[in-house]
Amino acid sequence: MLALAHHVESAIARGLVASAADVAGQLGFTRARVTHLLDLHLLAPDIQEEVLFLEAVEAKEPLSERVLRAVAHAGTWEAQRERWREVKASF
Repeated sequence: MLALAHHVESAIARGLVASAADVAGQLGFTRARVTHLLDLHLLAPDIQEEVLFLEAVEAKEPLSERVLRAVAHAGTWEAQRERWREVKASF
């Protein structure tokens, strides 16, 4: 999902689509869903890098997007890192 968030953000920034609402229409998502995706950009860069290199275990992703969004909304990057350490300890 983080990779998709980067792709969507890039498409908006380059003017390939006018807005998140346009992306939602093209992908068949709600605007709220696209906003959730774009919220992943709030993550500290080092956390984003770790997430992008996580590997699936038994064909399952190790964490949900909802958990990742909770980390992104933890506040400062330092608060995010603290929350991220807690999340990583759980898998």
